[in-house]
Formats: sequence, structure tokens, C-alpha cells
Amino acid sequence: MTLEQLRIFVAVAEREHVTQAARDLNLTQSAVSAAIAALEARHAVRLFDRIGRRIVLTEAGRHFLVEARAVLSRVSNAENVLSDIAGLKRGSLSLAASQTVANYWLPVQMHRFGQTYPGITLHLQIANTEVVARMVRENAADIGCVEDAIEDPLLHVTPLIEDELVIVVSPALLDGKKRTFTPADINNLRWVFRERGSGTRAILERALAEQGLDAKHLDIALELPSNEAVRTAAIAGAGATALSRLAIEPALRSGALVALDIPLPRRNFFALHLRERPLTGAETAFYGLLSDQPSTGKPRSRIKASTRTSRPRKR
Repeated sequence: MTLEQLRIFVAVAEREHVTQAARDLNLTQSAVSAAIAALEARHAVRLFDRIGRRIVLTEAGRHFLVEARAVLSRVSNAENVLSDIAGLKRGSLSLAASQTVANYWLPVQMHRFGQTYPGITLHLQIANTEVVARMVRENAADIGCVEDAIEDPLLHVTPLIEDELVIVVSPALLDGKKRTFTPADINNLRWVFRERGSGTRAILERALAEQGLDAKHLDIALELPSNEAVRTAAIAGAGATALSRLAIEPALRSGALVALDIPLPRRNFFALHLRERPLTGAETAFYGLLSDQPSTGKPRSRIKASTRTSRPRKR
């Protein structure tokens, strides 16, 4: 039994006329008659009684008409779903993002996407960079957004916006007269780090290595699994830390944290998807929205960190 046979049967049943059904379906009369005959022969049942030039449904035909219409209705609905998905009128998108991206940047982008495509449902899961990459690789998320570059042959990595990573400390831990930080000074600081697998931690460790410092030898007071926990600990004086300016801007404005001018590279946020899987229409639209973003802005003035000693500036 084929959908074409069902369409032909319904057309003949509704018109009670083979010739009219054939004309409306743009088929030959013999093709319509053959389709009806094939249905009847395959299931050993008579669907129509032939009375002169007219045909009428048998009891079996009347019952079958109800089911045939229901099937064709479901097929029509399925076609509409595909059409709506292709036209971005409905569908869903599974996202995964690392904490900085998920908490401070991505929700605004999701809201913008929802305003343009209200029929697309967005689902967001939050983890660190390493876990997000694994989720995309294992098809547990359609698109991942992270704050550190990923090297994985299975993943396509697309740079998004630029973000500024800042080393901060509670002013209570600073000598009020001190305005420079040598590598030795940095090495003597206590630190609050994100957990292993965090993109923020990985970038900080690489930047410190460029200063000749091995993170393994630092005095790491705490390792915490979220930006919020790290920021709170730093404000309380637990140690210096590195966070996105997006996460610490209010604390900098209030003076609860002070930014140190210890050189850190400006980093990118990145979007991830499986290289071998073609993007859907919704994924392509979401990528377009994410790519159309300004950077997070220019760095502001900070306390100077240098490998050279210098005199305090007069105030």
C-alpha cells in the first residue's frame, strides 16, 4: 500500500467517479482503475460496488475511507512540519556553553534569536570548556560555545567575539604604595583558580608560563567550579584570580576588586559543531547571529605589572 494509492482511493471515494478523480489528479483513467484494483487484490476485499456508470463505497470501503483520510492528514501535517522547520517556523536547538559564555554573554544572544525565530525552542546546558567539547563530539548538543580554542579533528571551531581576561585581587591584599608587580611578586601571591578543564584556567596557566611561572608551583588556596564562587572568594581576600571582565565589571566599579596589569592575551569565544554533520537551517541561523557581534570593548587602565622596578607615581 502506497500513499499514492491512498490518495487515489480517497479521490475516487469522494467523487464516486473514476473519470472525474483521474481528471482532478491529472492521471489517466487506467492508472486510477489500476490503483484501486491493486488495493482490492492485495487485501482480498472489494472497496467499491460498480452500479452502471457509478461506483459506490462498500461497507469495507467506508471504513477504509476514514483511516485513509487520517493517514493522508498525518502525512500533510508531517509535510507542514518539514516546511516549517525549513522555514525556521518551528524546531529546536540544543546548546551547550562554558560558564563565562553561558552566564554573561549567551543569554542575550538566545533572546535575540528568539525574537527573530519564536518557533525555535532553545535548550542550554552549562559545563566547562572540556565537557562542552565532549558533548558536541558525542552529539549531546548541536552547538557548543566555549572560551578557549579546541583542537579536535572531529569539531569545526569558529571564532566569535573577543573577550578580555583580567587578573584581579582584593584591595586588602595590596600594599597601598605598591604599583608594580614583578614575576617574583606574582609568584608570591595566593591564588584562586577555576577547576581543571576550565578554559579560563587554561588561558591563565599559559599566560603565566609566558612570564616564566609554572602554575604548579603557585600557592593555590582554592579551586572552585564556577565564576561566581571564584569571584566571591577573591572579593573576600582568598587570593588573586583571573576572570572575564564580563564577570567582574560590577566588582571593579565598586572597588571590591582591583585589576592588575599582568599581561594576559585577549581571548576569543568559539562556537563548536561536528565537522561531518551538515548544519540545519536553525543552526545556520544561530551561527549567523553569533558571528554578528562586536567585541567586549577596550581594556581599561589597571595597576601596572612589570618585570622592571619603577618608582611610585606621584598622586
